[in-house]
Order: sequence, then structure tokens, then C-alpha cells
Amino acid sequence: MVRSAPRGPTGTTPARGAADPPGSGTVRHYPGAVTTPLRMRFAPSPTGYLHLGSARAALFNWLHARHLAATGHDAEFLLRIEDTDLDRSSPEMVAVVLDVLSWLGIDHDGEVVYQSRRRDRHDEAITALLASGAAYRCDCAPEAVKARNAEAGGPPGYDGFCRDRDVSVDDPHVVRFRAPDVGETTWDDLIRGPITVAHRTIEDFVLRRSDGSPVFLVANAVDDAEMGITHVIRGEDLINVTPKVLLLRRARFRGDAGLRPHALDRQRAGQEALQAA
Repeated sequence: MVRSAPRGPTGTTPARGAADPPGSGTVRHYPGAVTTPLRMRFAPSPTGYLHLGSARAALFNWLHARHLAATGHDAEFLLRIEDTDLDRSSPEMVAVVLDVLSWLGIDHDGEVVYQSRRRDRHDEAITALLASGAAYRCDCAPEAVKARNAEAGGPPGYDGFCRDRDVSVDDPHVVRFRAPDVGETTWDDLIRGPITVAHRTIEDFVLRRSDGSPVFLVANAVDDAEMGITHVIRGEDLINVTPKVLLLRRARFRGDAGLRPHALDRQRAGQEALQAA
């Protein structure tokens, strides 16, 4: 089957607790009982100097964790260095991140987690997704995808051409996630409220590059799940990747593990995030 290219997000918000029709593929991520400890994290990439937006995200994650702890909750703030880009990451930039956080007075709980040392866990996740049918190999050149879309008169984006082709593992390829054809993913953003994205707008995104390295989304989904992260406070620019991460977590771990993502709006100073607890 050739999958149509994505057409853009839906603004529809279903009623909370509404029944989903059989086979709809609908995935809802509403915060219910979240196991303790409550965990926030800051996960910078040491590919350059820490910029102001990253420091702001670190600050609000740290504030939220410390606020929860001060009000009687078992809460932690963890630090993960996302150094999977080995060509651009450097020990010097890791030291800069640590120095800036220390200068800001932002301390973390437990040991620093280095994402590059968890590569085997990311590879295992992709292998499991391939075995379950949730992912597949693709040998399409970008030029071929563009040509097919132009011929069909459709929007840009991958069209699912290799979904049923059984591309050989010996041929140059990437691995793609098999996005659901129907249904939607909904999560309860603690600042914005329920956000819904229709699955038909999500293309079959890449999980493993042609050089064999896992992409950021895989490492992010696996590490957040296995570190027990319960709250993700991030910039609004990352809202669009949230449904992909949630679909990956559900496909790999059969659940969202109580994850509660919420946006850090540039126009709202973060007070809402603290009050949301």
C-alpha cells in the first residue's frame, strides 16, 4: 500500500474519556495516576555553547522538580547529555554545559546520563520495532520520493512506498516507523490542555539513518521511558514531535508510562507549569 503524504495537523479536540471506535487507532495520553518518583529532565546536546532557550528550559524543569519536592512530593531533576552526534559533540562542550548549570545554581539528582553510552538500547528498540512490524526498511532516494509526489500532485513528504516491499537488509537503507493509517494521538498538555494530531498527518518517519545510527526521536523515546521521566517541559517548537515520541513509546513499551508533556510558551513565564502540579 502506498501511503498518502501528510496533509497538516488537525485542530479537533475529542471529549475527554470519549469512547474510541473499534480499529480507530486512536491513542490518548491523559495524565492519570503517575507513579513516583516524579521525574523531570534536561537533555542538552553538547554540539555548541548552551544558548538562552536551553538554559530557560533547564531552569523551569529544575524549578518544577524542586517545587514538587518542597510540597511533599517525591520528585527528581535528572540531567542527560544527548551526545549521539559524535562528529559535532565534544568533551569541551559537555564541560561548558556543566559549568553553565553550576553557575546558574541548577543542580541535578543522580549521575549524569550520557546518551551515546546507551546506543545498544536504542538499537535494540529499532530491532524490536522491525520484528513487530511497527517499522520497516526503506531504500528510497530523496529524489525518487520528490518525483513521485510531483507526479501524483500531492504534498511533500514520504509516501510509504517501501511499506510492503521487504527491502533486503543487505541493501543500503534507512528504517522507518510505520505510522498508523487511521485514528489520532491526543495528550493532555498541562499548559495548553488537550492536543490532538491525526495519524494521517504523520509520515513514516526515519528511525535509523543509512549509516546505521538511530535518530534523535528513538533515543529520546527510549531514554525517557527507561529513565522513568514523568514530566517534559519543553519549548513549543517541539510540540510537533510529541505525537511521534508517544507513538514510539506505545509501540516499543506498550504504553506512555505516565508521561506528561507540556509546553513552555514564550509568552507565559512558566508560573502555570508550577501551578499545574
